[in-house]
Amino acid sequence: MIEVQELTKRYGSTTAVDAVSFHVPRGEIVGFLGPNGAGKSTTLRMITGYLSPTSGRVRVGGIDVHDKPREARRLIGYMPEGVPMYRDMRVVEYLRFRAELKELGRREVPGAVERSLAQADVTDAADKVIGRLSKGYRQRVGLADALLTDPPLLILDEPSSGLDPNQNRHVRELLRGFEGNKTVLLSTHILPQVESTCGRVIIIRKGQLMAQGKASELRQNPAGTRIITLGGPATPEAYEQALLGVTGVRNVERMGAQAGGNAVRVTAVPGDEVLEAVFQAVVRAGLSLHRLVPESASLESVFADLTTTDPAAPLDDEPAAHADDAPNAGDAIDNEESPS
Repeated sequence: MIEVQELTKRYGSTTAVDAVSFHVPRGEIVGFLGPNGAGKSTTLRMITGYLSPTSGRVRVGGIDVHDKPREARRLIGYMPEGVPMYRDMRVVEYLRFRAELKELGRREVPGAVERSLAQADVTDAADKVIGRLSKGYRQRVGLADALLTDPPLLILDEPSSGLDPNQNRHVRELLRGFEGNKTVLLSTHILPQVESTCGRVIIIRKGQLMAQGKASELRQNPAGTRIITLGGPATPEAYEQALLGVTGVRNVERMGAQAGGNAVRVTAVPGDEVLEAVFQAVVRAGLSLHRLVPESASLESVFADLTTTDPAAPLDDEPAAHADDAPNAGDAIDNEESPS
């Protein structure tokens, strides 16, 4: 559904996206991850045709986005981060307006608006003025907008920003329901959401592709981390002392008394070699073991190993003009009363 080939975007001497290539099959839900400033939003804008690449090609459903942008956009439901919208319009009025811009027929508009309101779980706010909605509700109006034409491809940039836990759970369930029916490219910083909804993950850093594959495969990546829990009758201090200097062991954390014994959690490099080294070190120290349990690395640890986050990094990407930008799209109204 998405083919990205050597995609590059430069702003003067700054390279925001550097020869990135990947593909997303039809019906698959893919997480698109990276720290702030990695080039995620720039990549998404180029895929949707809102931003022209410096070089490289993008095809959506077999259609070249640069050569035939209008045809390609008909296949896409795009929700940018910080959705621009007219805040003095009521939700239902705004969605009807957006449906007309997306060239839906007049007879199709009422049904499309009703369906998208229900999918985004925002029907109760249909008659509310957008400017009086909370940030979470505005996010869901943006999601309803992306769903209006029932597109085969959804590209969502931080759709869960500002949502409470219940709203976030609804978005997860909605996305899981699309698997096999719609293709979804999801950019988010919420890694548990990625693990629970996405069949595959793409990670970029500083505009470059770092890794891609199933989350389970990435956990076995040499750049990942392995967690080993061990315990027995000896004290946590004794186990910790025995593991000092063992090759591949990064950290030993005391867990205290558990299951009738004392335990420590070992953070180590992946691979069976380190597991064997940990076992042999405990034996050499003359300590008994009641359990030695290796765990898979978390997606969070893999992400941390593959990327670095600079708290002083600039905003994710250069701002791009959108066809649906509104004059008051930059207003900040985050604390208004949400509908009950």
